[in-house]
Amino acid sequence: MSSTEPRGPVDSSRVPRYAGPATFARLPRLDEVGRADIAVVGVPFDSGVSYRPGARFGGNAIREASRLLRPYNPAQDASPFALAQVADAGDIAANPFNINEAVETVEAAADELLATGARLLTLGGDHTIALPLLRSVAKKHGPVALLHFDAHLDTWDTYFGAEYTHGTPFRRAVEEGILDTSALSHVGTRGPLYGKQDLTEDEKLGFGIVTSADVMRRGVDEIAQQLRERIGDRPLYVSIDIDVLDPAHAPGTGTPEAGGLTSRELLEILRGLAGCRLVSADVVEVAPAYDHAEITAVAASHTAYELVTLMARQVAE
Repeated sequence: MSSTEPRGPVDSSRVPRYAGPATFARLPRLDEVGRADIAVVGVPFDSGVSYRPGARFGGNAIREASRLLRPYNPAQDASPFALAQVADAGDIAANPFNINEAVETVEAAADELLATGARLLTLGGDHTIALPLLRSVAKKHGPVALLHFDAHLDTWDTYFGAEYTHGTPFRRAVEEGILDTSALSHVGTRGPLYGKQDLTEDEKLGFGIVTSADVMRRGVDEIAQQLRERIGDRPLYVSIDIDVLDPAHAPGTGTPEAGGLTSRELLEILRGLAGCRLVSADVVEVAPAYDHAEITAVAASHTAYELVTLMARQVAE
């Protein structure tokens, strides 16, 4: 963290929350502060989706919903924007007509941000972007532990012969050796699959699975403890597809599945990761065209806030 006091959000007692630029949590832009301990960056890209498009607008929807976030997080007893310089780094402009080029662009931009010493919180965009982000993080930290919150496995091989899609990033990541295969977990998976081989192939890649039913039956504290034990002291990347939440809590997404986590369960599990070495994270697949009353964007903004708080606490320590 820099020697100067971090610059925090706009004072909502002086400027109404609905006024002014919609940076994440009304924080300063990166170019206004020069450097950041945590950079919030958007990737408006959804050319890798297999069903409903629209996640290219997700980052800005999350930013708009984050106007209501406040500086003190009582659940973690921390003021994240005072503990670390958090800034909005704007968007990475990825080619919507060429997935391979887009993947390269995201990786290069992430490399540049990580080289400044920042940790990244990326707002998607579809889940395709997790692969280039993991590539970039692994260059800095080596193979990382992965905690993947999602209704789906995202370890399929190809869709229509395409190797880079929102359903394939974690198979590619394992193949490329950028994940620590002793510490991989899916959380919140559910719903129909193409066949039982989906599960057996996923297990061969090294993933453990905590289904949404497991969370319901065993409770968030036990699940968080299990995840902490699996992660240990390894550098950790957290990737959150908002469809891990039940459609009642996140209708605005591209591939909804019934029977998901509640927003309360997701937030509590994240809070239970305190002490883990969270090096970067993403929140993806918010598709505002299918949202109602910003339900999904609000859930995503609070999810991002908990991730920022976890990282800020570690920066301060």
